[in-house]
Amino acid sequence: MIESARQQLPDSVRINGIRVSSDPRRTYQLVLPGKKAAGFIDPYTGEVTGMDDGQGFFLKMMRLHRWLLDEYKRDGSFSWGKSIVGYATLVLAIIIISGIVIWYPRNKKVLRNRLKVKTKAGWFRFFYDLHVSGGFYAALLLLILALTGLTWSFGWYRNAFYSVFGISANPPQAHHAPASSGAKKPAKKKTDYTQWAEVLSALKSHYPDFNSITIQDGSATVSTARYGNTRGSDRYSFDPATGEITEVQLYKDLPKSGKIRGWIYSVHVGSCGGNDYPYIDLLSFLVGDDLRDNRLLFLDKETIQETEMKRKRYV
Repeated sequence: MIESARQQLPDSVRINGIRVSSDPRRTYQLVLPGKKAAGFIDPYTGEVTGMDDGQGFFLKMMRLHRWLLDEYKRDGSFSWGKSIVGYATLVLAIIIISGIVIWYPRNKKVLRNRLKVKTKAGWFRFFYDLHVSGGFYAALLLLILALTGLTWSFGWYRNAFYSVFGISANPPQAHHAPASSGAKKPAKKKTDYTQWAEVLSALKSHYPDFNSITIQDGSATVSTARYGNTRGSDRYSFDPATGEITEVQLYKDLPKSGKIRGWIYSVHVGSCGGNDYPYIDLLSFLVGDDLRDNRLLFLDKETIQETEMKRKRYV
């Protein structure tokens, strides 16, 4: 399949990996050079159905959300956009906490009334209760988003947040000897996609409940719903020449410091429990399945039925 896609792509485009979903409606995704760049393959025919350079609408929204469209500073240097977002979020958290303190009643009877919405006491009472109780529930959600989001804004906050769970935000890193300046870089070998297919087949058999499997040259990542967060995955290393598994790193064996980051991200984006797209699913429920009818990502039922027998040719 990858060889078929390779022939359809320009020679200048290098395939860095492939991501396979367990959903039979979804296309396979090629990992291409560049942040978030990807190609999409019909798993039944091997046809490249679309390309995404990773510079579209959603990347701009992420840059707006994280850095107010400022440039991302990989070296950790000062960024106006990141600082403004961070301090605004900090102020939001303080306002929410102080608001909850003011809102909280002095006795349990009043508390029970404030947590209910009366629908048969007139429109004025309905909107009043909706504001009082609905505002409280919304404040809790916003507080969770603010407290988890601040871990990406300030190092001091991240250290304090992680220390609550008894772990270090900066686990010790392994030290490697610096490479000699005169050492020659090994020449890049042509990727053997046949070994990728063998590793993919073996992992599919080992993980019948997988969500997605990502294969790259010498490494593989398996994401499943069993760990409860979207970044909970098992990692494998394999010999690119033979496809033999050489190293296994299971998520369940990671220290707490290796798991808390995934949980913070999953809680922040609302994808706990293995659901990668909770908000899309909610919108799909409200407006219908047309929201998810995207040829780049999903295949229609007729295409699956007509081409199912062709799959063995490419796998």
